[in-house]
Amino acid sequence: MPHIYAAMAEKEHGVFADRTRAALAAKEAQGATIGNRTTLAEAQAKGVEINRAAADAFAANVLPIVLQIQAAGTTTPRPVAAALNARGIRTARSGAWQGSTVPNLLVRARRAREAIGPESATYVLPY
Repeated sequence: MPHIYAAMAEKEHGVFADRTRAALAAKEAQGATIGNRTTLAEAQAKGVEINRAAADAFAANVLPIVLQIQAAGTTTPRPVAAALNARGIRTARSGAWQGSTVPNLLVRARRAREAIGPESATYVLPY
């Protein structure tokens, strides 16, 4: 009995594939674009740009809080991370702040500031 089910499934697979091929050929004959026309390199570049923009936006939102903590006298990365965690502020991926993530945030902010121009700087980063 199982061999009959297997034969029926194989037959249905062939019929389904033929119908799909015919439908795609008909759409293509009508002038529709079939498939993904974006190259892998273009898609990767878009993804990198979107991720970078999201990270820059997150850094811009958190940076004033970090600067406030630093102005209160906490300047090294590990205590700043502890202060962010104590305030309930999560990282971009909803994790806890670590001693290495604070300098990463500050480096990103410095690069963003340098891209805009040094004359627009309204704050000084200690690192």
